[in-house]
Amino acid sequence: MSSSLPEKSRRFSDFTFVEIRERAQQGWLAVIPTGCTEQQGPHLPVDFDTWFAEMLMVAAAEKAAQDHAIQSLVLPAMPFGPTPEHRNFGSGFIDVPVALHDALVEAILTSLAAQGFRRMLVWRGCGGHALGGVIARFNQIYQGKAQVFLPPHPFHAIWCRLADPAIPGGHADSFTTSISLYFRPESVRQDQISNPHSTEVDWSDPHLDFTRSTTTGVIGDPTHASADLGKRLWEAAVEETSLTLKVAASAESPACFLL
Repeated sequence: MSSSLPEKSRRFSDFTFVEIRERAQQGWLAVIPTGCTEQQGPHLPVDFDTWFAEMLMVAAAEKAAQDHAIQSLVLPAMPFGPTPEHRNFGSGFIDVPVALHDALVEAILTSLAAQGFRRMLVWRGCGGHALGGVIARFNQIYQGKAQVFLPPHPFHAIWCRLADPAIPGGHADSFTTSISLYFRPESVRQDQISNPHSTEVDWSDPHLDFTRSTTTGVIGDPTHASADLGKRLWEAAVEETSLTLKVAASAESPACFLL
C-alpha cells in the first residue's frame, strides 16, 4: 500500500483494486450505507441522511477495528433512494422508484460477492427503506457463498437513554439537529429551528405524505437540540454500531438481526 494512505483507513474508495481484492480474501466485512436526498426541515441540508450514514459507518468501522479487531471496508453512501413522502414540499428531493433502488442495492451486493466478499452489511440511512426482500433473496441465492446483514437502528433507544423520551421525534428532530450541531454546526440554520407542532405520523402508510403532518417538514420538536447532547448521541451511536459490525463479522446467520 502507498505510504501516502494511512493503514487505518476504512473507506473502500481509498484503496486500489488490488488492495480491495486482498481485503476480500482476508475476510473483511463490506459495509454498504444507503442514504437519500430529501428535505430536512428549514434548518438542515438535504444530504443529512447520506452524510450521517457514511460518517457513522466509517467511525464504527474504525472503532470496531480498534476495540474488537474487526476489519471492514465502508463503501461511499448511496445518495438517492425512494422518498415520495417528501415530494409535496416541492423541492429538495431526488425520489428514486423502489424497484430501481432495490435493483441498485442488489447490483452492489452481487458486485461485492463477485469480488470475494463473503460478509456484507447494509446500513440504511433512511429507516423507511424496506430492503428486507432484497436481502432475503440475495441470501437465498448466495447461500453458502456470501451473506448480507440488515440490522435495525439503535437511535430511538439511544435517545431514550440519553435524552428525554417525552420529546417527540421522527424527522429533522432534536436527535438529528443535535448530531448536526456537534459534528458540522456550520450546516445548521439555527435561526430556522422551531417546533412545528407536527401531528402523529403513520409510518406504515403506503401513501405517507409529510405535508399532512407538518408545515415545515419536521416531525417532532427540534428545539431541544444542542451540540453537547449531539456529542453524547454521536458517541453512543458509534459504540452501538461498532458492536453491530462485530456481530455481523462473526454471526453464523443474518437471522441475528431482524430484517
